[in-house]
Amino acid sequence: MILQHSISICKLWRLSSPPKLFLFRPSGVTTTYQPQCCRIRAFGSATKVSDTNVNETFFAEESVSWNCLGVSESLSRALFSIGLHRPSLIQAACIPSILTGADVVVAAETGSGKTHAYLVPLIDKLCQMSDSSGAIANRDVSKHHLSLVLCPNVMLCEQVVQMANSLCNDSGTPLLNIAAVCGRHVWPVKEPDVMVSTPAALLNYVYSIDLERRRRSEFIRSVKYVVFDEADMLLCGSFQNQVLQLINMLRFDEKQLSRSKNSEAEMSSSSELDEFRDLKADYGEDEDDDGDEDENTEVGEESANLEAETKGLKRRDWRRVRKIYERSKQYIFVAATLPENGKRTAGGVLKRMFPDATWVSGNYLHQHSPRLEQKWIEVSVDTQVDTLINAVKNGNSMANSGPGVLRTMVFANTVEAVGAVAKILTGAGVECFLYHSDSSLEERTKNLLDFQQEGGVFVCTDAAARGIDIPNVSHVIQAEFATSAVDFLHRVGRTARAGKPGLVTSLYRESNRDLVAAIRLAQTIDMPVEKAFSRKRSFRNKIKKRGREASNMR
Repeated sequence: MILQHSISICKLWRLSSPPKLFLFRPSGVTTTYQPQCCRIRAFGSATKVSDTNVNETFFAEESVSWNCLGVSESLSRALFSIGLHRPSLIQAACIPSILTGADVVVAAETGSGKTHAYLVPLIDKLCQMSDSSGAIANRDVSKHHLSLVLCPNVMLCEQVVQMANSLCNDSGTPLLNIAAVCGRHVWPVKEPDVMVSTPAALLNYVYSIDLERRRRSEFIRSVKYVVFDEADMLLCGSFQNQVLQLINMLRFDEKQLSRSKNSEAEMSSSSELDEFRDLKADYGEDEDDDGDEDENTEVGEESANLEAETKGLKRRDWRRVRKIYERSKQYIFVAATLPENGKRTAGGVLKRMFPDATWVSGNYLHQHSPRLEQKWIEVSVDTQVDTLINAVKNGNSMANSGPGVLRTMVFANTVEAVGAVAKILTGAGVECFLYHSDSSLEERTKNLLDFQQEGGVFVCTDAAARGIDIPNVSHVIQAEFATSAVDFLHRVGRTARAGKPGLVTSLYRESNRDLVAAIRLAQTIDMPVEKAFSRKRSFRNKIKKRGREASNMR
């Protein structure tokens, strides 16, 4: 029985895609940005685990409180009541910047507290507006200020809503009205204070329920704060065109509002379509990409049509245009991996579209966490099944998880591989929860909730690697090695979260040796995995070059 499973999973391993580029930047080197861009490093007692308590790589210094960051007393009490007695490093670094109203880019490692890092200042702003003007309490649409949070999928939207609703006043009532608009959640009857949605769901609702644009204009005008959670996903790939449309609507409203208040001859009279074309140009779609020609972006049929429509248009410097109209919205981008090299990477796009944004970086961005223990095991066709079973059964004793429910996440690269791994483990007497994109939303939600409450083994694809916060995962196992550096960072980020330790066991094949060697070298010399994201052919070419050189020597 096990032999049959071994053969099936072996076939799936061969089908996995080749590793993407993996390059490094020394941690002491600072990336050069445009002069307007301000970069802030997370501060606090970020010392080595061997020298002090592991929590000191997560929390800010004891002298740093919520109040001293500018958070109100009522919200500080709400945070204290859910166990957040003091801010994390990244929260302490970015909350003051967000409270100033500036555009902010938050790039920090997984499990560093990024969700509360943007929720806390935005909720605080909305609460203070409610107390001072009564606009929120009275639902005066003309004065109502709305915070919009965009996430790549329904599960993340519901998680953000749950975290926001956990912040309550002294009587136990949520401080603000929070609503999700995605999946089974319809457009709320009363406009909420914080709306959480996916780009596609928001566009569908905005266009379908309001053909004459009246409600659309009111809604866009009320949005004052916009958060892009998992920004590297939202700014690239299949989300790109949807996000472009939303940013276009938001910025066009800013421009229209400013035009109504100013009669400067300098103001542009461009149409909404012109604004959309300018955004497309700022994404780099009308430029040569300096050798990134083989990096295909899945933008969909609509995006392809738009590209053909705008082909040949000259790129306008719309950063100049934005400076001449009055600001009325704040943009916040949050990510655990934010590639910066290359024109079409998320970081490259943000530097062009938001040149004045403040950048806040985590101390371990794209880097090995000192709270994380890693085991590397090379497997073959004959050894992979037994090694996997032993890793699952023995991992809990190796992980420094402490008392309580034990949780292990096992990652595979495809839905078929998840099924094969689950059969292997079930045959060995290990019960599993499954999580992948082919299962229904209800099934995924139930399995995730059961795993959170009961613990055990959670076999999943990378659908569970991004953003989903499962407390106290003590062990992560890669039954199949990640096919890219980004996926690797998100997988290992499911453990060693919120200042706690964790264990990662990575099983890899001979075909993964070069990628594994690069990762291990980066960890050994304390380097971030920085340039592994845009030019995916480069790492493969490096391997090919090494092979050609070896052949010539023979």
